[in-house]
Amino acid sequence: MDTNAIEIRGLTKRYKDFALEGLDLDLPYGCVLGLVGENGAGKSTTIRLIMDALERDGGTVTVLGSDNRSREFLDLKEDIGVVLDETFVPEVINAKQMGKIMAGTYKNWDQAAYDGWIRRFELPLDKKFKDYSRGMTMKLGIAAALSHGAKLLLLDEATGGLDPMVREELLEVFADFAAQDGHAVLLSSHIVSDLERICDYIAFLHRGRLVLCEEKDVLLDTFGILKCSREQLKNIPQEAVHGKRIGNYGVEALVERACMPRDAVVDRASLEDIILYLSKEETK
Repeated sequence: MDTNAIEIRGLTKRYKDFALEGLDLDLPYGCVLGLVGENGAGKSTTIRLIMDALERDGGTVTVLGSDNRSREFLDLKEDIGVVLDETFVPEVINAKQMGKIMAGTYKNWDQAAYDGWIRRFELPLDKKFKDYSRGMTMKLGIAAALSHGAKLLLLDEATGGLDPMVREELLEVFADFAAQDGHAVLLSSHIVSDLERICDYIAFLHRGRLVLCEEKDVLLDTFGILKCSREQLKNIPQEAVHGKRIGNYGVEALVERACMPRDAVVDRASLEDIILYLSKEETK
């Protein structure tokens, strides 16, 4: 088996007012990859390009070992569970009817698994989709995605707008899924704390460009928060400083730990700290 569930090289999609340029990305099996970025950064575009739901302008996309433009990929779609930010479900159907529709769509549909997820998520069987809350909508989409033997989950803002308890529950589900042999998860989100909790890798998109793609633990080990005076900051190698905030009482800066003087006090940086500082640096 290939080591990566997704391999992207030079992926490009251009619009009139936006471009996703030269994206290179790998998602190894057994891992959760967090795709983070501001609204409009290109996260949803990337997921749609992975599924070949958009025509790309350049590059290659390999999913579960097959080019996503090949005939083989049409069959492989059975092995991919997709939950988009906007769930396209007819407003008048309910969870019971959704199961029947999915049974006619997927060869490997597992009704017992679907019923189990419906019970676990405490979803009403007869309530119409138009009366669902955002949390119920996401849970229904995830229940369907997990009930046809998928090996790869593509989740676009699946935890956005949900209350903390629901998010906690879904994050556990995603982590458990990725831990199974031959499985992987791509989770796009602007809630960086969610990604820090469960992701193995972080890919940061900013205005259609990949700023970084790295193991989460490597990022957290590489960067730290330095608090010092303006004068002290002058003695720090400027190439090791990746953004700073200057206040009345001193400076707070995102720095590379390995480049700091021995006497420098460097605090732990959260993933959110890292993304925020790098975003400001990219915007300059």
